[in-house]
Amino acid sequence: MNENEINEVASSNESAAVKPDYSAEITAIIRGNDSPRTKMDRLENYHESDIAEVIETLDTKERRQFYRVCRLNLLAEIFEYLDADVAGRYLNEMDIRRAAAVVSRLDTDTAVDVLAEIDKEKRALIIEILDPDIQNEIRLITSFDEDEIGSRMTTNCIIIKDDMSVKQAMHELVTQAEENDNIATIFVVDEDEEFYGAIDLKDLITARSETPLEGLIATSFPYVYATEQTADCIEKLKDYSENIIPVLDESNKLIGVITAQNIIEAVDDEMGEDYAMLAGLTAEEDLNEPLDKSMKKRMPWLLVLLGLGIVVSSVVGVFEGVVAQLTLIMAFQSLILDMAGNVGTQSLAVTIRVLVDENLTFKQKAHLVFKEMRVGLCNGTVLAAVSFVLVGLYIWFFKGKDPGFSFAVSGCIGVSLIISMIISSALGTLIPLFFKRIKVDPAVASGPLITTINDLVAVITYYGISWILLINVLHLG
Repeated sequence: MNENEINEVASSNESAAVKPDYSAEITAIIRGNDSPRTKMDRLENYHESDIAEVIETLDTKERRQFYRVCRLNLLAEIFEYLDADVAGRYLNEMDIRRAAAVVSRLDTDTAVDVLAEIDKEKRALIIEILDPDIQNEIRLITSFDEDEIGSRMTTNCIIIKDDMSVKQAMHELVTQAEENDNIATIFVVDEDEEFYGAIDLKDLITARSETPLEGLIATSFPYVYATEQTADCIEKLKDYSENIIPVLDESNKLIGVITAQNIIEAVDDEMGEDYAMLAGLTAEEDLNEPLDKSMKKRMPWLLVLLGLGIVVSSVVGVFEGVVAQLTLIMAFQSLILDMAGNVGTQSLAVTIRVLVDENLTFKQKAHLVFKEMRVGLCNGTVLAAVSFVLVGLYIWFFKGKDPGFSFAVSGCIGVSLIISMIISSALGTLIPLFFKRIKVDPAVASGPLITTINDLVAVITYYGISWILLINVLHLG
């Protein structure tokens, strides 16, 4: 194959990798003058996700016209690809009966999320129109706290009895598949509706009619309880290779399932919450959140950190005599503070990940603390050696000081780095362990607190060692 042929193949591969943009075509169909049936026949050639992206570019009048002509099943599928707040806004644009018809075709968990985003009065009217079975499913999911797995589950699954034959199970599968499209795994319950196990769709399809159903059931299939905290279950759920996992009530009855998509959303939400917590917030903010609410979330921690910041500044004031005699050392204060803060944050991240395991022993926690301190010592020693050379040369050549003075200051910086990094590593581990012990979320309380305390530690260490070594021992002041 010559060079031109290789380039042509590479170019074709790159083109294939780019997702086609159908926006213009879909927009032209929606805004066209074709009959509703013709529009729908043409739109069904496109993926619902692509149509959902286009709907967001239409104005309110165009969307309302689209709601009227769009087939309900297609409209419900489009809603599955919209964010809950966007879908809620669109639902508010529809008349009550059309909105209720769309909601009735959504997965139950999606329906709950979307209904939570619309006006309270309209939500009540929509729920009142829904079939009693759907109403009960929505009430079931909304009965769980938003931090519980049950609030994320869906009732979209296939459930059969353990006393069925293979033929009866296949018939039940076909019947239920009309309303539920999560059919890759079939769940089995006993006569008391308690969860018994699961059957892979392929195994059921390929089984002979005379094969006992019992032989197809995996009774060791993973499951979770609806009242379990999502944060506690995420690691366990991620370890499973299943696309769908049953959710049980306290009586071990199967009440729903959590899908791979639910798990991904849960992980994404937890990561967002962790980032917000590490910033000292109690919840994530969005673009539309009122100013006063944003302030209420941030202000408590900021006031605490302001107090600690004043303490840090006061400590610097205590060493103003040192600064007056050795003004040059002020230039390297940020170096010590930044490195101590970075090390403390790294130890915090490691500790919070380790604390996912609720069964850590005291010995394991102590091992974690000393391990992080050893890491701080080793990293600090390497950085101290580098800073000793580089800072010493910088002061010598660029500040015009003699070599003895230059490397005395850089040596002081190196010693300060080692000590502050060891202490910061210990604090980055001990503080979250302490908050976990007193039942306070370590991610919420640790981040901003560790940053400020590390500043305090770094300031005391740096100026304290400068006072001892440079002024009292070497008399360089």
